[in-house]
Parts: sequence; C-alpha cells; structure tokens
Amino acid sequence: MAIADQFDAVVVGAGLSGAVIAERLADVCGLRVLVIDDRSHIGGNVHDGFDRDGILVHTYGPHLFHTDNEGVWDYLSRFTGWFPYQHRVLARFDEWFTPVPFNYKSIRIHFPEASRLIRLLEARYPNREKVPVLELMMSSDPELKMLARFVYEKVFLQYTSKQWGVRPEEISPEVTGRVPILLSEREGYFTDRYQFIPDNGYTSMVKKMLDHPLITLRLGQSSVGLIELRSKGQVLIYGERFVKPLIYTGMIDQLFDYCAGELSYRSLKFVREHHKIPLYQPAAVVNYTGNEAFTRITEFRQITGQHASGTTIFKEYPGEYQRGSSDFGTPYYPKFTEQAQGKYLEYKKQADQYDNLFLCGRLATYKYLDMDDAVAGALDLFDNQLTAFLRRERREACGPR
Repeated sequence: MAIADQFDAVVVGAGLSGAVIAERLADVCGLRVLVIDDRSHIGGNVHDGFDRDGILVHTYGPHLFHTDNEGVWDYLSRFTGWFPYQHRVLARFDEWFTPVPFNYKSIRIHFPEASRLIRLLEARYPNREKVPVLELMMSSDPELKMLARFVYEKVFLQYTSKQWGVRPEEISPEVTGRVPILLSEREGYFTDRYQFIPDNGYTSMVKKMLDHPLITLRLGQSSVGLIELRSKGQVLIYGERFVKPLIYTGMIDQLFDYCAGELSYRSLKFVREHHKIPLYQPAAVVNYTGNEAFTRITEFRQITGQHASGTTIFKEYPGEYQRGSSDFGTPYYPKFTEQAQGKYLEYKKQADQYDNLFLCGRLATYKYLDMDDAVAGALDLFDNQLTAFLRRERREACGPR
C-alpha cells in the first residue's frame, strides 16, 4: 500500500517538537500520522532513563523546564504531573563554590569590602533587579569596574572560551557582558512562574503524547534516502509522491543533502561517573570556569529528588560537532556566525519551494530553543500554517486546539 494511502501526515523526529505536532494532528484533526526517528528512542534530546545503577539521568545533559507561557504549561500538563525544581548553579573557581549569576552572597564570598560594594551598587542602580556585567564595566566608579572585571574574568571568560571553542582573547565583551549581576540575595537561574520537571521523567511525558491510536511510531528509521525533494516542489517518500503534510524537525542541511555546505554546531560529550556516596557536590549543576577540559558537572539526583544510596554525575565536555563522530556526533548549539546564517537562509529558501513541507524545532529552524519555546513553536505551527494547509485540502474537521 502506498505511503499516502496509509498516512495523512509524516513527522520526522520523535523529540519534543515532533511529538507535539503528531499529537495535535492525531487528536484534534483525526489524521493518521507516521512518526519516524533515526534514534532508537523517543524524546530526542530530552530523553531520560535509568542508568545501570538505577539512577534517573538525562541522556543528553540536564533539561530543566521553566516557562511563563500559560498555554505551554496547560498543554504539557495533559501528559504529566510535575515535580517542583528551582534551578541553582554554582561556579567552581579559586577553591570556592560561588552562586551564579553573581549576587550579594557571591560578592561576600570573594570581597572583604563586600558591604561597601553592595552599598555602591544599590546607590548607583536603585530599584534595579540586576545589572549586566558590560554596563558595570562602563561605570565611572573604579571599585564597581573592578567588580565587573572580576566577574567577567573569573566566571565567564574561560567558561565561554571552552563552551564555544575559541581563545579567550577572541571573545567579545558584548557576548558575556549581557550576563547579569543580581542586585539581591536571590539565588536561582530562572525567574519564570513555572519551574518544574515531569514527575515521571521527560520520556514518560513524550510517550503519553505519542500514545494515540492514530500515531504510528518507527524508531531507528533514518530520513536519509527515505525523503527525496525534487524540483517543482515535489516531495517523494519511499519513492512515491507525497502531497500531504511533511513536518521535518531534523537537521535542515541533512534534508537537502548538504548542498549549501554543513551548518556549524557545538556538540557535547558526557562522561558518566557513579559514586557510592549520598551526594557528590553542593548543587545539581556546578560550572567549572578554569582550565579544566570540562565545563560543568551535573548530579541528577539533586534535580529529580530520587532517593538512592549512590549518585550519578555527568561531566560535560564541549567540542565541535562532527558528523558521524562517536563523541561529538550530536548537534546541540547553533554557531551564530554570518557564514552559518547565510547557509541556513539558503536552505530555508529551498524549503519554501515545497508547499507541504513544514520546518519545526531547533535543528530545522537553526535556533537554540528552550523547551517551552520548542513547544510553543510547534503549537503555533499547528494552529496556523498546518491548519491553514489542511483546510485548503478540505479537511474541515481540523481546527485550533
């Protein structure tokens, strides 16, 4: 039977974006949806599971859900309960664990004259919650400039150099200068109204999204060779013409066989360690801002609240994305260079030639997206472009969520 006779839509990618689209098409529109993914598991980079020591870990590094978007929160709450988690990060340098973003407590750790510095900050920036490091560097007060320089060099310079693979002298102050100093005792990385993680894990949440009788899931199925984009806007799947919706959440350069060159990404390698101790470090995430090869260590039990006799950590090593690499073969962070953006726009221009091709998610749109942004983007794509396309195809049963 032809693919178009079996399914009303094809979604490439069983990550968060693909799962949202598939669930909406099946549940709201009553469409038969095929979801394929080249990985052997669902969830994409939010995938989690129990390691060999029984600790629930995030396979592709820590994922911490936070949002102010009520619609995203209500939508995801259909598929999971929640465990409250306020993300707190420490930076390790000069033998100290220091709260980041830098706050009054951080200042007290490192400066004997902390009380005077805090008074200066409050006098110079009244009624402000935070001040960017770059703004503080431009202060006429020499003590405040000294504080800004300390934060810039100790907390962000080397860390950013490792994260993005450039020498410290290549980092513009404008890049890290946007990072704030908090003008309070407040600790915490996010200020969003909703800060939780799924109570049974992200994989369980995505599984419930995809658990629909109209959704067919095929894992370990690469889209390479499966999808063919021909001239005049013709899409072929399994060698057959397909005019129904194709939602693509994978790498856009791979979709077009890298005809305009490969897009640039930074990647990550995670080295797992298990320790027979109650806790390994004083916070769930500790950034290492010195000469260590890794950038941070995550201890997952401090995120999930799991009770266990031992603890598992991931050391996180950044590197350049290399297609097919066993260490750095997963693309994480787009490199926002002019050259990379130019390549992406070439691919986007090609994609626009296909009326039934819809791009969704961080890899297809070449953006760094928080989880709530990814969900919001998928819901918006469904509510607008997809439903408009389907109505044009006379599928009046499909309406907004």
